[in-house]
Amino acid sequence: MRHLKAWREIQWLRTSDLRDRQRQGLERVLRFATTRIAYYQRLGIRLAGDPFDDLARFPIVGKPAIKAEPDAFVLGPRSRLVCEKSSGSSGVQGAVYMTREEASHAQAIQTLWWEWAGFRLGFKYFQRGITPERRFVKRIKDILLRTTYVSAYQLNEQEARTWLLYLRRNPHRHMGGYASSLYVFARLAKDLAIDDIRFDSVISWGDKLFQHYRESIEMQFHCRVFDTYGCTEGLMIAGQCERGTYHIMTPHVRLELLDDNDRPVKPGHLGRVVVTRLDNFSMPLIRYALGDLAEAADPSLLCDCGRQFPILARVVGRETDVVRTPSGKHMVVHFFTGIMEHFSEIRQFRVVQRTPENIEIEYIPDINFSPTVLARVRQTIHARLGEPFPILFQEVSYIAPTPSGKPEIVKLELTPRVPSQA
Repeated sequence: MRHLKAWREIQWLRTSDLRDRQRQGLERVLRFATTRIAYYQRLGIRLAGDPFDDLARFPIVGKPAIKAEPDAFVLGPRSRLVCEKSSGSSGVQGAVYMTREEASHAQAIQTLWWEWAGFRLGFKYFQRGITPERRFVKRIKDILLRTTYVSAYQLNEQEARTWLLYLRRNPHRHMGGYASSLYVFARLAKDLAIDDIRFDSVISWGDKLFQHYRESIEMQFHCRVFDTYGCTEGLMIAGQCERGTYHIMTPHVRLELLDDNDRPVKPGHLGRVVVTRLDNFSMPLIRYALGDLAEAADPSLLCDCGRQFPILARVVGRETDVVRTPSGKHMVVHFFTGIMEHFSEIRQFRVVQRTPENIEIEYIPDINFSPTVLARVRQTIHARLGEPFPILFQEVSYIAPTPSGKPEIVKLELTPRVPSQA
C-alpha cells in the first residue's frame, strides 16, 4: 500500500520530473552493479557520468546467461530472497531474485494498472490464472482482495458453463488473466450462448493480446479490455490507461528498442525489447533481453489522460514469432492472425517455418470447411505479402500449446539468431 500510494502520485508528474527520476534510478543501479555484483565487477565497466550513455557500455544479457551462473548476478545468498520464475514460453525459464520490498514495487505498479481499468480494492474480482495451487499467502490475498481464482488450464465447455453460471449468480466487477485464456473463455461463452455475463472491465497480461482476442472478449462480456505489458521477473513495462494508451513506467524501468545490430531504432520502427529495472538491487536486471518486439511512439506525443509517461505504440510479440522471407520481408504474428480471423472455417492454426524458402500452416478444420478455404487463405497471404511465397497446408487434429499452456501461433524450426551476450 505504501508503494501504491507513492505511484498514485508519481503517475501525475511532469515529463521532466519523470526523466529526472529515471536518470537517478539508472545511475544508482549501474553504480551498484559495477561495485557489488560479481558478474559486472569482473567486466571492469567504467562509468563516465551520464547514466544513459553508460548503459550502452553494459552487455545485453538473456535468460541463458543468467541461468548459467545465477550467483554471479545476485547479491548475497539466494536463500533469503523471493524467487520469481517466468513461464518458460520462450524456451528457457527465467528465475529472478528480489527482496519482498522489491517485489512489492512491482505489485504496486500492477495494482495501479488495475486502477486505470476502474478496479478498486474491495471490488469482486474473477481471475483466470496459472497458479491453481493457492498457498497460504495467495489464499489470504484472494480473501482480502475478494478474488475468485480459477485455473486457466484445460478449460472445456463443461467447466466454462459451471463458471459462467456461477458468475450469473455472483456478479464480479472485473476479470483478469492471461490474454489467451480470457479469449478462450469468451469464445466458449459464445458457443454456449451465455451472453448475459457483464464486467466493468477485463484486464489482460502474460501473453499477447491480439486484436481479435480483444474484440471477442469485449463483445462477449460487454466491457473494455485493458492490456498490460510486463513479465514475471518483476519488470512492469507498460499498461493501458483509460484512453487505451500504453504508458511506459519510466521511474521503474529503462526500455530500449534495438535493431539486429543492437542500435536504437527510431520511433515507428520495430525493435527488440531490452529492459533495465531501476529498483531491484538484490539481482539487478541490466539490459535484459525479453525476446519481444515492440514499437515506440514519437517521444513528443502525450496522452490526453494527463499522464506524461512515454508512450509505447504497440507490442508485437516474440522475436521468435517473426517469419522471414528470402527477399527480406517480415511476417509477424499479427500478419497471420489478421488474416485467419476472417476464416471461421478454420478453428485453430499454427505457422511452421523450417526453411527460409516456404512455410507450412497446420490447421484444424471447423464447420463449413472445404478445400477452397485453403486456396483463399493462400491468395490472401500472397496479396498482403506482395510476393508468391510458397505455402504448404497440413490438416491436424491437435496443435500443442507452449510449455506455459499458451497457444502457439508461429513455430520457427530455423536456427535462431542469438542475442549478444557477454
